[in-house]
Amino acid sequence: MVETRDARAVNQLPIILALGTTQTLAWASSYYLPAILADPIARDLGISSTWIFAAFSASLVISALIGPRVGRQIDLVGGRSVLSLSNLVLAAGLALLGFTSSIPMLVIAWLLLGVGMGAGLYDAAFAALGRIYGDAARRSITGITLLAGFASTVGWPLSAWGLETIGWRNTCFAWAAAHILIGLPINLLMLPAVKGAKAAVAAAVKPHIPIDRTMIVLAFVFAAAWTVTGAMAAHLPRIMEAAGATTAQAVFAGALIGPAQVAARIFEAGFLSRYHPLVSTKLACITHPIGTTILGLAGGGAASVFALFHGSGNGILTIARGTLPLAIFGPENYGYRLGIIGAPARMAQAGAPLLFGLLIEVMGAQVLIVSSALSIAALLALFLLPKAPPHSKP
Repeated sequence: MVETRDARAVNQLPIILALGTTQTLAWASSYYLPAILADPIARDLGISSTWIFAAFSASLVISALIGPRVGRQIDLVGGRSVLSLSNLVLAAGLALLGFTSSIPMLVIAWLLLGVGMGAGLYDAAFAALGRIYGDAARRSITGITLLAGFASTVGWPLSAWGLETIGWRNTCFAWAAAHILIGLPINLLMLPAVKGAKAAVAAAVKPHIPIDRTMIVLAFVFAAAWTVTGAMAAHLPRIMEAAGATTAQAVFAGALIGPAQVAARIFEAGFLSRYHPLVSTKLACITHPIGTTILGLAGGGAASVFALFHGSGNGILTIARGTLPLAIFGPENYGYRLGIIGAPARMAQAGAPLLFGLLIEVMGAQVLIVSSALSIAALLALFLLPKAPPHSKP
């Protein structure tokens, strides 16, 4: 269901800029927060940093569980109210994290952040764009991922600066204030209201989404891909060093991930946008194995080349997570369907750092064989999709 007015005629640029900004804020203050603050929080509370990452993993599970419900709500009432609520929930979670003095408070804070992530990260934003623009949402989906691709580039330095100048607690409070003063007004003022939302909710009947072969294949593809993404986000420098890279080479390789993602998204927005999203998704699935092959042949000195291939594939896969289901199934019940497809991916992303951490202890750099096998399995699964998806365009 798309808005009754001709939403496709709305100028997309202001909404792309608005959602790109709020997505950057949401990612920087939630998903990318533990990388900088986990150790100082743990030291201050007198606990192991494992507790921080366990709570973070639990928050990702919560975000996966509420994904379908969030998507369904956006299908009914649009994204403005849901994304605005996510700012309030994320602010509450960050404020509670700033006040944390015990493990129970820490866990509750991260569970709140999990709810906020489920209602405020990419899947919710994609659903909001699908609700506004229908079949024409691909350009705007690419646009917001292009901007939010800098979330770690912006978020990590800001969190690190806050840690050094005002401490981790006040850094959490500052991020909470940013949601109230920046994210909430932007989502409320820039996203269009949906006409007849109350009537739609009152008359709503939960849609029946058949879990057919196409749904299962897409869920598997994104779960496999996001397992690799979650593992590399947590362990890439460590894996590069195990492959023979120096510490400096490994750190530099990690720093290339963000620019590679953004460059790939520009390529997707320009050249690949003329093709069905299935083409770009297949291309994205093969880049990680290519990078692994080059690294295996050339050794640790090729760590940066591996990072460029991995990052470019990951950048396109983020877009495909929104555009491929839209192209195949169309905009009807898009948010709800996206939540169902994305739930296994979020679960996999939550467990990947722990799983690959254990595998690295045993396999070292050869763990890339496992990640490459997952990427190739995702690629092969894409060939099981119908050759002419029912909602595809010539």
